[in-house]
Amino acid sequence: QHELNYQKLSAEKKWTQELTPPHLSKEQAPPHLSKAPLSSHKLNGANGSLDFEKLWKQPSNRDFVPCVQPGSNYTAPDESRGYLLVHTNGGLNQMRAGICDMVAVARIINATLVVPELDKRSFWQDTSNFSDVFDEDHFINALANDVKVIKKLPKDLSSATKLVMHFRSWSGLEYYRDEIASLWEEFQVIRAAKSDSRLANNHLPPGIQKLRCRACYEALRFSPKIEAMGKLLVDRMRAYGPFIALHLRYEKDMLAFSGCTHGLSDVEAEELRIIRENTAYWKIKDINATEQRSRGYCPLTPTEVGIFLIGLGYPSNTPIYIAAGEIYGGDTHMADLRSRYPILMSKEKLASVEELEPFTNHASQMAALDYIVSVESDVFIPSYSGNMARAVEGHRRFLGHRKTISPDRLVKLFSGTPLVRLFDKIEKGLLMEGRKVSNRISEIHKKLQGSPRRRRGPVSGTKGMDRFRSEEAFYVNPLPDCLCKRVSENVNASTA
Repeated sequence: QHELNYQKLSAEKKWTQELTPPHLSKEQAPPHLSKAPLSSHKLNGANGSLDFEKLWKQPSNRDFVPCVQPGSNYTAPDESRGYLLVHTNGGLNQMRAGICDMVAVARIINATLVVPELDKRSFWQDTSNFSDVFDEDHFINALANDVKVIKKLPKDLSSATKLVMHFRSWSGLEYYRDEIASLWEEFQVIRAAKSDSRLANNHLPPGIQKLRCRACYEALRFSPKIEAMGKLLVDRMRAYGPFIALHLRYEKDMLAFSGCTHGLSDVEAEELRIIRENTAYWKIKDINATEQRSRGYCPLTPTEVGIFLIGLGYPSNTPIYIAAGEIYGGDTHMADLRSRYPILMSKEKLASVEELEPFTNHASQMAALDYIVSVESDVFIPSYSGNMARAVEGHRRFLGHRKTISPDRLVKLFSGTPLVRLFDKIEKGLLMEGRKVSNRISEIHKKLQGSPRRRRGPVSGTKGMDRFRSEEAFYVNPLPDCLCKRVSENVNASTA
């Protein structure tokens, strides 16, 4: 039955093109959702329409629209000089960004790009191939006018000497055009050992920047079965009315990697320390958890997220989709958030075991489902500014600057108190939750809701690699490279 549903859904419009996905039909609802819940608008009637409008109104896009088509001087790809193999690294969204960068690199160095290999060795140990996660044929065809892409290296080159390269991080056009392209004189095949952050965020030709966006937002589409299941999850969430997608990065891998242990037991903290110690490619082993937290490097705990949401004004009947893997500690750490917001849903709650079975045990595919729901949600709130949060924020900006609220952990609230210290005072009973706290949280984040702005450059005074690291990543905010002001008809008429 679910295979038939996939076929039916895949024939409909793609999720990235839908402005208002249809509501969940009774036939689609799994047994535990057979009774459609009241919409959030009805539940919030007592608060009045003004509150409803404030909570769910999207920020003005100020007439910024995608402008990713090539310019008049953009040509078809030159004759290929060799083949570029790519080994991606990291989780789903780190791989996505790396793949799009490698499309641009292939264009710069006149290479034929072999469909990239996905990371199978990272923390998640996912065996998925490119075609399991992405629509391979669409990827190849969509980039035909930019880069030649093939599924496999030709057999006659399978035994050829391959140059394995660690491309320099955040490199510009000259590095690839001069240093890397010159290697074709000796080698037919170059293999990129890593793909993350290999291309500069800024100061690249407009044609290359637009290509990165075409690759990311048009060519790199999820596989049909993932798109269909993602759309189904969106439809089922919409049955509850407007909803928040909460990227709750309170998962074992993130807590172990960041060394953040606030709110955990001694046993849990020790388990995470051992994981960090035994993960070879995580370079930093000894981390001061208190210092990490004070610097704003830790994801918010579920309890802190609950305080934050109340501070923004969202009532307890707000539907929330938890976009995350397994929350560390499970119900123990989720109890407080659930008591504040009972309508906590997830893919595991919205879909049956049979519907999710094709994706289970494949972290990248499960993350792709969360990605789809997050992009399509009415409001997206990440508890941590990691790869997923940044990728979703950028995609939502590209699709019309949809409402995205990122907690500012270091913002000064009262008498120079950062947000995390405010949480600490509430936890210790030194400060009571109430209107004063809520008004301040709401006021501080009023202008941090995803409205258009130019991508931030490097932090003043930073040098070398630190300077590149301090820049806002290209895929977090594609403005100005891939978003332009819409030209009104009146302007066209006056200049005709």
